[in-house]
Amino acid sequence: MFELRPATAEDAPAMHALIVELAVYEREPDAVAVTPDELAVDGFGDDPAYGALVVEDAEQGVFGMALYYEKYSTWKGRCLYLEDLVVTASQRGRGAGLALFKAVAAKAAARGCRRMEWQVLDWNEPAIAFYRGLGAELDPTWVNGRLVGQALQSFRKR
Repeated sequence: MFELRPATAEDAPAMHALIVELAVYEREPDAVAVTPDELAVDGFGDDPAYGALVVEDAEQGVFGMALYYEKYSTWKGRCLYLEDLVVTASQRGRGAGLALFKAVAAKAAARGCRRMEWQVLDWNEPAIAFYRGLGAELDPTWVNGRLVGQALQSFRKR
């Protein structure tokens, strides 16, 4: 079996490796800018920006994680956003992804959140099937917007 537990700063290198693995799977191998040190500070420093859970066993070490944070909806109030749920490819099928998802959903419910949200790429059929199997609604009507890199930094001058 495996242990599911809250992540600690010491897990940041393993979490980073999982994030990189996910980026490769999602066809964005060069998109990861965050470092293990930033993950440690941003998640476990004086002003945590996120929470995380990990799964591990004695043989594999940390092989899966769920990273989440609270957000606020003007329509619904408190919401929990699941940024990433990833289990290393060689360890899928053990129930770790389901355990992580259920644990994050339980945290959302315990915090009084009215909604838990996440995104999934439209071509990621295994993930879509996983979420649908849990009774999730997948909404194709919203378009995601972003300001990234120089486009965001240009607002410093305005």
